[in-house]
Amino acid sequence: MKRIVIFGAASFIGKNLVKELSKEYELILVMSNKNFFNDVFTTIDSDKIDIIEEIFEPSTEFESIVNEGDIVIHLASSTNPTTSNQNIFDEIMYNVLTSAKLFDECVKKKVSKLLFVSSGGTIYGKNVRCPISEDAQTDPINSYGLQKLSIEKMLYVYNQSYGLNYEIVRLSNPYGPYQRPNAQLGVITTFLYNSIIGAEINVYGDGSIIRDFIFIDDAVRAIKTIMESECRYRIYNIGSGKGSSINDILEIINKEMGRKIKVKYGKSRKIDVPKNYLNIDRFKQEYGDMPLVGLEKGIHLTRQFLESGAYEVKL
Repeated sequence: MKRIVIFGAASFIGKNLVKELSKEYELILVMSNKNFFNDVFTTIDSDKIDIIEEIFEPSTEFESIVNEGDIVIHLASSTNPTTSNQNIFDEIMYNVLTSAKLFDECVKKKVSKLLFVSSGGTIYGKNVRCPISEDAQTDPINSYGLQKLSIEKMLYVYNQSYGLNYEIVRLSNPYGPYQRPNAQLGVITTFLYNSIIGAEINVYGDGSIIRDFIFIDDAVRAIKTIMESECRYRIYNIGSGKGSSINDILEIINKEMGRKIKVKYGKSRKIDVPKNYLNIDRFKQEYGDMPLVGLEKGIHLTRQFLESGAYEVKL
């Protein structure tokens, strides 16, 4: 059985990916603190899983983690779009330079594939026309997008120079179970959480910003498909292919909660592009139409998860 090594396994995407992949594969999960994974560990077959506690940084001993023939999934990141411009030097060192060290080891050990989950929401910037295709101009306006794009470009160099086999998933805005509310990522989850506990929802700007939201189960299914396939392309957009405004999301949450939620509109932010939603035709043409969970159902499922006690939601 082929081993899969997942860096950033205790992240929101990582937890959901592990739950799915553990049904079929042996997994090596690399995370900074295994306590962050406790909520998932009890729900899966732990016999197929090894956990390594390692911070993703230049001193990480990748040579003791990666083996010949492994599939490597790179989800690790020490930053997010909201905070990424605060310390650009350190973020580039911990994310971009550390990725280069990982790629060096992947070349030495001749891994069968490296799959990098990039950001469809930040690398394109604001000078593009929606829906955004993989061939669109890339001009990120925050350091998070710059880091993701830099890692993408490095993968191209490692492929051309050393033959490293890789795939890139440019993921839109995933939401759903195991996403931490109020963690500066995840508009839907944070809005829902605040609605459940009766707290005020803070919106940057007037709510007209448009984003592409995809339920996490759909994102995981697409990532798994790309991981398992001999792909025609190196880069795939993964999202819903549709744009929804922040006000659209608030309206759906209002309906879901059955009462008027508390919303406070504030100043807009420089890090937010006005509109971003992805063209997913490349993936659909290669793998067929992907049935997607609609926003109403996805928000309902996310609410159910939050109210299950996973994050001690006080009703």
